[in-house]
Amino acid sequence: MPKYSYQAINENGNTITGSVESDSIEMAKSIIASKGYIPSKVVEEGEGALNFDLDTIKEKFSRVTPPELILFTKQFRTMLKAGISILNILQTLENQSENLKVKKIAATMAADIREGSTLYDAFRKHPDVFSPLYCGLMRAGEGSGALPEILDRLTYIIEHEHKVKTEIKAALQYPIIVVAFLGVAFFVLLTFVIPKFARIFVQAGIALPLPTKICMVMYDYLANYWYLMLAAVIGTVVGLAQLFKTEKGKFIRDSFLLKLPILGILFVKATMSRFASIFAILQASGVSVLESMNILTGIIGNAAIAREFKFIKERLEGGRGIAGPLEDAQFFPPMVINMVAIGEESGRLDEMLQEISQHYDYEVEYATKSLSDAIGPLLTVGLAAVVGFFALAIFLPMWDLTKMVQ
Repeated sequence: MPKYSYQAINENGNTITGSVESDSIEMAKSIIASKGYIPSKVVEEGEGALNFDLDTIKEKFSRVTPPELILFTKQFRTMLKAGISILNILQTLENQSENLKVKKIAATMAADIREGSTLYDAFRKHPDVFSPLYCGLMRAGEGSGALPEILDRLTYIIEHEHKVKTEIKAALQYPIIVVAFLGVAFFVLLTFVIPKFARIFVQAGIALPLPTKICMVMYDYLANYWYLMLAAVIGTVVGLAQLFKTEKGKFIRDSFLLKLPILGILFVKATMSRFASIFAILQASGVSVLESMNILTGIIGNAAIAREFKFIKERLEGGRGIAGPLEDAQFFPPMVINMVAIGEESGRLDEMLQEISQHYDYEVEYATKSLSDAIGPLLTVGLAAVVGFFALAIFLPMWDLTKMVQ
């Protein structure tokens, strides 16, 4: 009978090791669980070292995707509503998950809870998977006793945001591919095609027209100073990457994106949808407006608007309602401000925010479709301009060469 070595977490939250004999790895996990332990690593002896290293590498580089987080949240909510204890839920999630990172997180959270940690603190220790919003709502649900309802709302938020991001990426995927291939074609024509034709025309004594001269100048720079151009590109990319890691750099980048002619409107509408849907759920969950501003500042996903939330919070601390500070802030459309004001006056702020979210969901969908429809003609014009430029660079002197031969 095969022998399996294991690492597990005992009832005190400590990591222990041992070995069991079993017919399969699944049965070995069941035997370990029957002892009251939570298995974290189980490998067959003889190949354990290699498997352990591979699992460690996979765990380190694996990430939790939105669909996996949605599945985790739904399973957690279903088992919690069925009356299963938190420890058993986490143990089940660890055993059933195919993602090594989720397995590790579930085992770690179970150990934390065994040591007396709250559910909020256990989730908060994994910020790369669970956002401040996720942890904040878990704290609200844990304090109010409405955790299943909170998990339902979290599932909605994650699904909603994943849908919006997927639609925006789908709208931008086609133009990015076309521009990339256009760049490759430009490089090939400029490097290999134009110079050969230019040498033939020069040897024939034909004066080169302006498009051909421009191509030759560009080719000369590319051939003689390519290392400087490459260094400039790498330096620019690295410099911008370092700049965008700073708070000021993020603010500059996000402010620029919001002011772009076509994409800026789409980004503003997507951010308004995110703001309204999250704020509505926070209000329905009993989170205060000030605490909601703190949470929104950390998870809104745009540094320019996050800075506005800081100013809004300062004005709220002065005793003002939220509609007034929103009106003084940038980027918030009049419709959002008016509906928030109505919600404040009627005492139905969460309902009005939900209406705003639904409206901007539609706006984002419409704007994405309009962007897709507009990109086609723009790319066609750009492609025609590039092809026409190179055609002139080649065929104008070729026409002169034909007349000379005649």
